[in-house]
Amino acid sequence: MTERTTVHLLRHGEVHNPGKILYGRLPGFRLSTTGEAMALAAAEWFTGRDITHLVSSPLERAQQTAAPLAKALSLPVAIDDRLIEAGNAFEGLAVAGGAGVFRAPGNWWKLRNPFRPSWGEPYVEIAARMLAAAEAARDAARGHEAVLVSHQLPIWTLRLHVEGRRYAHDPRRRQCALASVTSLTYDGDRVSGVGYAEPAGATDPDAVPGA
Repeated sequence: MTERTTVHLLRHGEVHNPGKILYGRLPGFRLSTTGEAMALAAAEWFTGRDITHLVSSPLERAQQTAAPLAKALSLPVAIDDRLIEAGNAFEGLAVAGGAGVFRAPGNWWKLRNPFRPSWGEPYVEIAARMLAAAEAARDAARGHEAVLVSHQLPIWTLRLHVEGRRYAHDPRRRQCALASVTSLTYDGDRVSGVGYAEPAGATDPDAVPGA
């Protein structure tokens, strides 16, 4: 019989972002009060599961989301740079859900290829680093469960990869709400199933995609 291992990809909670910018990898963006409550809800959802390994993106909002779970399970939080948010040329700009970037002609060259995409880190590179992080966690938690705290686009890109779907997509159709859990079940080294849950409920559709 092959060992069954589950790697859960937890998206961070809501961020305090009054300027409604695409904050990406910028420092200083912490969870909002609502985001802190989302992190607690996620920790409660995981309580009682066989979690033996906990890893976070290096960004502050992800580490904050991991903190209640680490406390509940008495686990240390490892940091894996491969779980970081995707690089984005519009980082720091108010993108108005994506529409704002089209208003400035200087942005049009960055938007020339939505399949790569030309405005940021290539999907194929996101998928490769996220897959490597997930497999490292699988190996560390063989026969048990692991939690990786990351970000919307990296998690969604990994899911597209393991399900054999095209990387290019409409950001509004990502199934990856704030503080949601995308779970990869491995039988041995092979992904045998993908699950999804929203411990903190659905995300406001007006939230900035990829944040």
